[in-house]
Amino acid sequence: MNWILLLIAGLFEVGFATCLGKAKETSGTTAWLWYGGFLICLTISMLLLVKVTKVLPIGTAYAVWTGIGAVGSTIIGILVFNEPATFWRIFFLFTLISSLVGLKFVSN
Repeated sequence: MNWILLLIAGLFEVGFATCLGKAKETSGTTAWLWYGGFLICLTISMLLLVKVTKVLPIGTAYAVWTGIGAVGSTIIGILVFNEPATFWRIFFLFTLISSLVGLKFVSN
């Protein structure tokens, strides 16, 4: 169950990064709504991370949490913000994903 909560925490990390990107593209009330979404996602992500680190090793949990955020934010950047999808970017995303899966298998 803690690994599922860690996955959800990582997805909320992607959510807060996405909200920051969308807030940067807008102005006025719309930007403030995106900043509100950022704060909500940040709070949920952090609370879930705190919860799982009571059971999982902090180094593993943090590495997986940031890895999910990095991979997810890069994918959102490519799909939503028209960032480049070069061969090397995709290659290193797959190596990061492989590392995250490896951490899952060697951790409690």
